[in-house]
Amino acid sequence: MELVAGCYEQVLFGFAIHPEPDTGGDPGEQKWTSAADFTHHAHTASLSAVAVNSRFVVTGSKDETIHIYDMKKKIDHGALVHHNGTITCLKFFGNRHLISGGEDGLICVWDAKKWECLKSIKAHKGHVTFLSIHPSGKLALSVGTDKTLRTWNLVEGRSAFIKNIKQNAHIVEWSPRGEKYIVVILNKIDVYQLDTASVSGTITNEKRISSVTFLSESVLAVAGDEEVIRFFDCDSLMCLCEFKAHENRVKDMFSFEVPEHHVIVTASSDGFIKMWKLKQDKKVPPSLLCEVKTNARLTCLGVWLDRMTDTQKSLPSAAEPSPVSKKQSKINKKEASDVVQEEERQSIPDSKKCGLTGDSNKPMKADTPVSAKKRKMVEMSEKQKRKKKKIRMTH
Repeated sequence: MELVAGCYEQVLFGFAIHPEPDTGGDPGEQKWTSAADFTHHAHTASLSAVAVNSRFVVTGSKDETIHIYDMKKKIDHGALVHHNGTITCLKFFGNRHLISGGEDGLICVWDAKKWECLKSIKAHKGHVTFLSIHPSGKLALSVGTDKTLRTWNLVEGRSAFIKNIKQNAHIVEWSPRGEKYIVVILNKIDVYQLDTASVSGTITNEKRISSVTFLSESVLAVAGDEEVIRFFDCDSLMCLCEFKAHENRVKDMFSFEVPEHHVIVTASSDGFIKMWKLKQDKKVPPSLLCEVKTNARLTCLGVWLDRMTDTQKSLPSAAEPSPVSKKQSKINKKEASDVVQEEERQSIPDSKKCGLTGDSNKPMKADTPVSAKKRKMVEMSEKQKRKKKKIRMTH
């Protein structure tokens, strides 16, 4: 397993994590060890987003590019150039698709095998601040600086509906089973139920919220501009527990499960990445497994698990029926007062193909015999460059 974290100082860090051998003592006291694996300085501005699948780590930056790292070969795999403005969010769906959002208001869907831009959607009139993909891969939610929450039909590549919200939201997240979702505005979390698309309750945090992650269908971990992390129950809206995680504000969190361990990872402006083992009872604070000091101002975090997961997971093809259910069409009528029907009802046309480029700042043109030939030449030269360009290892 590998912890990957980006920072203001334009660097991506990689730390290999290994559980220490079981000595037969209290399993709750087990510690894990970390070793610096690599640092990579591919961006020319601070890193703003990171996403991980079973093969690649991708990073977004204020330099308007998305960089791809092959974690199996430990090499730079090139850059995606399509957005104009900071890359604000990156999400993999399985191993086949990557979705990116940016300050240019675009949401782009990428083929994560050929690294082509399959669709480019003008999603928000302002910045796209966050997006989340439903576990089915058929729906996505996005929020932006135009004070809207937008639902996307990923099967047909178009907007399903738009909901006006009173303020600019900066985080939106589906629950693990996709039965609910949360929208974060400053220090408040609105909990929505999918079957009604209405707010079932609101959670209030002490400070502005910087990161959230679901620990189960009903338990949410919340971090903000403070040293403390809180676990909330989304049904009762009660705080289950809180614990001091860092010496400065927590910037990002990530949770995952491995055999016998449910782990939450936290990254802070204090330069530390920490791994915590969650207890069965979420009212009990987690125990520290290990910590890594980076001496950098961390901004984003991911965990690469060296295993093949979600190999069959991909966004559904356009041939599949629309996932927008009868329930949701009832929602549109029910909430007509605060749901603005999408004016762009036609399908979003395929954008120009946007290939994996090493140095070019322009997306490639649509496939024609000539441009396809050029692209092949570029790809071949990129392959040669990649062989030479190894990630600098640090120990």
